[in-house]
Amino acid sequence: MSDNSDNPDNVIPFNARKKKRPIDKAKGRSLCKSGFHKWVADKSTDFDVKQGKLVTRFVCQRCGKTKIEKR
Repeated sequence: MSDNSDNPDNVIPFNARKKKRPIDKAKGRSLCKSGFHKWVADKSTDFDVKQGKLVTRFVCQRCGKTKIEKR
């Protein structure tokens, strides 16, 4: 007789069985799809030598999209 309670390999965790709902998948991204990003300045700043301007990289906290701004 084999006792299956000692072998944890055949046990599926409860979280693995649960599918994500469409609301959970798109949480926080619906604003970005509409163009309302949450821009945060990236700490690594560069200096453009050719134009003599400071280059700042912005990253959206929700979706990860980047944009570059020259000042």
